[in-house]
Amino acid sequence: MSLLSIGKTGLYAAQAALATTGNNITNANVAGYSREVVVQATATSMGGSNGFIGTGTKVAQVKRYSDDFLNAQVRTAQASSSGLDAYQAQVQQVDNLLADTTSGLSPALQDFFSAVQNLTGDGAGVSSRGSFLSSADTLAARFQSMNGRLDEIRKGVNTQVTASVTSINTYAKQIAQLNDQIGKLTDAAGLNPPNDLLDKRDQLIMDLNKQIKATVVAGDNNSLTVSIGNGQPLVVGTSAFQLAATNSPTDQTRTTVGYVTQGKITPMAESALTGGELGAALQFRTQSLDMAQNSMGRIAIALATAMNDQNHLGLDGNGNPGGDIFSIAPAEVTKNVNNNQTSTTTVAATVVDATKLTTSDYKVDFDGTNYNVYRLSDNTKTVIQSQPQVIDGLSFDIQGTADTGDNFLVRPTLNGSANFKLALTDGAQIAAAAPIATNVPLTNSGSGKISAGSVDKNYLAAPLTAPVTLTFDKASGTLSGFPADVDVTVNGTTTTYPAGTNPPFQDGASYTVAGMSFTLNGAPADTDTFTIAPNTGLGDTRNASLMGDLQSTNVLDGGKATFQSAYATLVSTVGNKTREVQANAEAAAAQLTQAQSAANNVSGVNLDEEAANLLKYQQAYQASGKVMQIADTIFNALLQIGH
Repeated sequence: MSLLSIGKTGLYAAQAALATTGNNITNANVAGYSREVVVQATATSMGGSNGFIGTGTKVAQVKRYSDDFLNAQVRTAQASSSGLDAYQAQVQQVDNLLADTTSGLSPALQDFFSAVQNLTGDGAGVSSRGSFLSSADTLAARFQSMNGRLDEIRKGVNTQVTASVTSINTYAKQIAQLNDQIGKLTDAAGLNPPNDLLDKRDQLIMDLNKQIKATVVAGDNNSLTVSIGNGQPLVVGTSAFQLAATNSPTDQTRTTVGYVTQGKITPMAESALTGGELGAALQFRTQSLDMAQNSMGRIAIALATAMNDQNHLGLDGNGNPGGDIFSIAPAEVTKNVNNNQTSTTTVAATVVDATKLTTSDYKVDFDGTNYNVYRLSDNTKTVIQSQPQVIDGLSFDIQGTADTGDNFLVRPTLNGSANFKLALTDGAQIAAAAPIATNVPLTNSGSGKISAGSVDKNYLAAPLTAPVTLTFDKASGTLSGFPADVDVTVNGTTTTYPAGTNPPFQDGASYTVAGMSFTLNGAPADTDTFTIAPNTGLGDTRNASLMGDLQSTNVLDGGKATFQSAYATLVSTVGNKTREVQANAEAAAAQLTQAQSAANNVSGVNLDEEAANLLKYQQAYQASGKVMQIADTIFNALLQIGH
């Protein structure tokens, strides 16, 4: 080959190297761009009896520097970081709502119980009754407003799920299209793929991981297979599969994710969709939002139940038995829309013991033989043995016929805050007084005394309509006149005496009969009497005092937590979760930075290095031109010799 041709190949190679270097420099700040380098190879030498002589050079490949292993680490770190950032943004809203010292629940609870205590301060007068109603209404409004804010956040999660699904579907289509284009433009040996399309595809997959954690596997003809969740394919070769934002089968207000196959949407397990903004939205809703709203509802239901029950045990300002102070939300039961439409099963869940309520939702299904109740927080299974059956303070009553697989969702506390409302319309309806009054006649000659007395829920079965007179018989040391069985408690030991049996009198003993309890002290004389009579309700605040005691009574968690301590636990739990997510988000951001740095060390553009290369290839270009110039000079000299 002539010297001119050799110089020409060098000129072309240097020109390609200059163009590639210039392309690196101009794209240094483009997201996803990978550094390229021209790889030269020696052209085939020409041989003869005097040996082989070189024929120049050729451009073997424009090599793209990219490390699949490092890129996979960046994608994983990106999915984790994006997910934690999204989770933090959501849970921070809940934390700010619950922990607010002005608009949170704690100050409203404190003000309400202060109003209850004020009833005893002025003998349940008109002023304190009005203050009670005002504080109760404010407490109800606070429950409702906080629940309304949680509902807004829940709607925001639905919007985020829909937006993420749309983005994921768009990325899947674009990746599949790029798989097709890259396959068509790659040579048979696979050595010269379109580098710019490879960069674009890698960047799309990186953006996809901002929405959901995706697994990438290399396929045929430089294609990539992308899968999510439990291995559901999203992109296979040139085919893209689609997700769908759909309503949950058991809760039409809850947007979830389905996998589309042959036009049919199959719900995906939310626990399998991790990472990215979609995974964060689903995880936040399940782990934090549901828990917070259920916890608020549980407090509302328990508070309403306790206050109502205590008000029932008193007399209002008109001398009538007390009614409900607050309305109580019923458990919400929804059936799966995919249940057999001919099934007649109905599920009723009623709160019968608010002290045992949990913050969990429940699933009821029929396995072909039995109805089963699953507590969703820990998947504890209970087989329904009889109707109704009480589980965690809920009475389950299931009627009708069902097909195997039919299921229902039971949410006992979700709407507790939303439906917490003041039921009283008049301050006179507050049952501040106890329904009974005790008395020691002035005609007694002994020192016997009887306490003011109290009642429990058993009293409501047969309220006192006429006075009961107890008479002491000194000879036998017993009391007569009890209308029913009586329990006598002495030093913590209780003995039951059947109706018609006269129990003994003992100084300091407590007596319980027909739901009424009182204590007798002193030393009564023979035939001394003690009376228990219906109360008039005027000027008496004993029942109001018992209402006030509910503030410090352990009602929730099976008698382990007060209303305010249960709310404090909720605030603490959400606050701890917020701090945990924040710390994890910072750590994930640092890991992402490290992974990106490692990947950039391979694929990133170093402008100093490229500037040096620019000078090197410029010199190579000039040198090749010089070779061609010399070849031209030699050729002209040969022509002159010929003449």
